Amino acid sequence: MNYQSIVTEVGDGVGILTLNKAERHNAFDETLIAEITDGLRRLEADPQVRVVVVSAAGKSFCAGADLNWMKRAAAATPDENLADARRLGDLLTTLNELSKPTLARVQGPAYGGGVGLIAACDIAVASYDAVFSLSEVKLGLVPAVISPYVLAAIGERYARRYMLTAERFSAAEAYRIGLVHEIVPGAEQLDDAIGELVDALLKNGPNAQAECKALIRVVAGQPIDDSTTEETVRRITRVRASPEGREGLAAFLEKRKPAWQQSDAEM
Repeated sequence: MNYQSIVTEVGDGVGILTLNKAERHNAFDETLIAEITDGLRRLEADPQVRVVVVSAAGKSFCAGADLNWMKRAAAATPDENLADARRLGDLLTTLNELSKPTLARVQGPAYGGGVGLIAACDIAVASYDAVFSLSEVKLGLVPAVISPYVLAAIGERYARRYMLTAERFSAAEAYRIGLVHEIVPGAEQLDDAIGELVDALLKNGPNAQAECKALIRVVAGQPIDDSTTEETVRRITRVRASPEGREGLAAFLEKRKPAWQQSDAEM
């Protein structure tokens, strides 16, 4: 598939989706949003892909909304703006609900919607010189569409500060508040860290990982009551009886690699 604003590549069980508008700091517009969404769906459907990495070309990860896109939005009708917002919402939902593990490789600044893109990934690693900002209120706007993912990543308390002040914060602060899981000095270390995480992810059952992601979405924020307990009991019962669950237990007892690791080696 030929895209204007992204590049996708697949190899060794990994699908890489790279934002490729370096000259525009990988800022969102209609085309980039549509292409990321389509690229994610294609990687989801590709049986050769076990893990998805979201990366970016150039110095910036994603600078939020593109200036020209914002100009068009200012002149758009309410219905057109609603459709635009829904497309961004569709992108973030697609990324958040992808059945395969997702990693954000953050090599540079991320503002506004770029922070939402990171928050919607399962795991995020950033370089020391990456900076972040929920900058919408500077423009008289609100980070509405990205807010569920940002709140899930950093919690309400930090969201209150950074959504209201729009101040920039460092990679170290992003790590401290939970937006990113790891920070490293530079590009080489960033690739090494992503590689180590990919290796760890590829050792695990793909169906189990998809079930884990679905489990987290269902259980997060729920009270620990009889209903939640019953939900978890039914999920483990179903997974334990699945072909992958049986294979994993058999491989452990027989002291051999499970079938999914053997198939990965053949890719």
